[in-house]
Amino acid sequence: MKKPSVELKLPILPNMELIATQTSEVIARHMNLTEDQTGEISIALIEACINAFEHSQTDNNVFINFLIEEDSLIIKVIDQGIGFDKTKVEIPKIENKIGKGERKRGWGLQLIQELMDSVEFESNSDGTTVTMKKIINKKH
Repeated sequence: MKKPSVELKLPILPNMELIATQTSEVIARHMNLTEDQTGEISIALIEACINAFEHSQTDNNVFINFLIEEDSLIIKVIDQGIGFDKTKVEIPKIENKIGKGERKRGWGLQLIQELMDSVEFESNSDGTTVTMKKIINKKH
């Protein structure tokens, strides 16, 4: 039997990432995920979408694919932007952010990796694909 999948095509407009999180919440309910898992997926997805919207430098759509497997949920966030070199992305030092009025941004990639069970970044001049996987711990 073919594994169920859901595909979204989002224009780069304000708050479109909320469509992705609403979709992930419906899928999480279908998969009987815990509230914690559902929340972790939503936050990681918001970060991945915002990165694609803000950094891809494209007017094209962002594509999101959800692949429902027996023991995991795989989410791909795909943009057709300029790409990036992950080795050149600096994680901000927290002491530089606290109480200094500096923008409290820049932790997106780190946050995604903390919240998901595995994360892969593929990026070149044709765009970026972020593949996130959440392993399912069924709620009792």
